Amino acid sequence: MKDDGGRRMVRPGSETAKMLAGELYDPMDPDLVAARANARDLCRALNATADAEADTRRQILRELFGRGGDSVWMQPPFWCDYGAHIELGERVFFNFNCVVLDVCPVRIGSFTLFGPGVQILTPLHPLNAEQRRSREYGRAIEIGEDVWVGGGALILAGVRIGDRAIIGAGSVVTRDIPEGVLAAGNPCRVIREIGE
Repeated sequence: MKDDGGRRMVRPGSETAKMLAGELYDPMDPDLVAARANARDLCRALNATADAEADTRRQILRELFGRGGDSVWMQPPFWCDYGAHIELGERVFFNFNCVVLDVCPVRIGSFTLFGPGVQILTPLHPLNAEQRRSREYGRAIEIGEDVWVGGGALILAGVRIGDRAIIGAGSVVTRDIPEGVLAAGNPCRVIREIGE
């Protein structure tokens, strides 16, 4: 079910609501299992399309993403957990083999570019082994406008990346990155500001 803005509605107190709020939740909840299965089916269909099937690809992207499917530029294959929790600005670009695990919201600004093999990972797991058997949680990720993320970078749960930042290939982003900087490494650190 969707609201007037086309967003999927979430029942208060449900495992989905807990998940999106960053609380411990049961990933085997039937509603979540069904939502993941739907997203995986859409990803499989997307990944099977040829470049010439632009209309089919666009229809799938509109259905998959919470927002931004109308203008996203996608080079399959692409995989995500739910898709509905991914909100894109205008003309975001994903190169081949990108993965977005969206157990919490992922918001990406307009004209942001992702190189091949980038992973955006919101899930986290409890340190307590017994809890880890049946519960997980996550933290939202926000990526600004005009960001360029190099191939193979990992963007981890709870991170914010500012507008116009550049993240070097292979970086592991574990903390916030301010706007207008070049950052790289493991862990990713600011190297310098980006001048004109």
